[in-house]
Amino acid sequence: MKTFNTTPHWTIINCISIKRQTIGQDKAFKMAKIFWVEDQSHWVNKLQPVLENAKLDETPNTISVYKFSEAAKQQIKLIDEDNKPDVALLDARMNGNDQAGFSVSKALQTKWPGLPIIFLSEHNGTDIERDALEKHNVNDFISKNQTNIEDVLCWRIRATLRQASLQSASAEQLPGNIIIKDDLKIDLDSWEVYWHDNKLMNPDNDKRPLSPAPRKILRCLVERSPRPVTPSQMAEFLKVDPDTYAAATYRQHIKTLRRSFDASEGKRPSFSDNCKKGKGIVAVGDEGAYCWK
Repeated sequence: MKTFNTTPHWTIINCISIKRQTIGQDKAFKMAKIFWVEDQSHWVNKLQPVLENAKLDETPNTISVYKFSEAAKQQIKLIDEDNKPDVALLDARMNGNDQAGFSVSKALQTKWPGLPIIFLSEHNGTDIERDALEKHNVNDFISKNQTNIEDVLCWRIRATLRQASLQSASAEQLPGNIIIKDDLKIDLDSWEVYWHDNKLMNPDNDKRPLSPAPRKILRCLVERSPRPVTPSQMAEFLKVDPDTYAAATYRQHIKTLRRSFDASEGKRPSFSDNCKKGKGIVAVGDEGAYCWK
């Protein structure tokens, strides 16, 4: 079924079958939604029937296709939480702009941290692929120039959704706006944070709560785990000016968080020491990024 509208972009709505299960449960998630941005109609015509007829699951899912990056970004602003996509499939270079796909992934990650993003591009093996994986922290980069691209695309979408299911189960948001990740619990109503059932407090004054910025940063890191978050991405999440939110500020907030975890642990091994070993709030790369592991 195709639907067209009179706006400068076009949308194709179709059903495909992609299975998503919870850990330890033989239960399908609600209908998955794929957000696809592709400016070349011959790729849509080639791959649309494949996705429609893929034998991946018994549950129908929705694909929305946008031809222009600007139209896609406008739509992202309009989509409410109940209709957010489960995975995004993006072309990299569109209408002569090498940054078009990245601008869409940035908008998606800002609104929905942790949303799985796959790039489908003809520019594999180039700086575009490198930047997608290293700077923009996308989940996968698939080359269109493969003889079996139809099969590869289905395999990789399925794998990405399966991985998202695993991460969703390990960082579960429970009724009442509570996020749980292993021994960490974040109450999004009260903004209280618990580690091994001990409340995180201000490390400089244990009578005062942890300040808002570190708590929000921790939420972002947990929701995007295991992908790293750069200073500019964190600035967007915090809704502050990326030009004024320096890497040093981000680093200071991370130090505050680590000290707060240390104070809550008592006689247990230092949380900060574990971070240096790659467990906890871990520094990634040389651009000042951090991730939760």
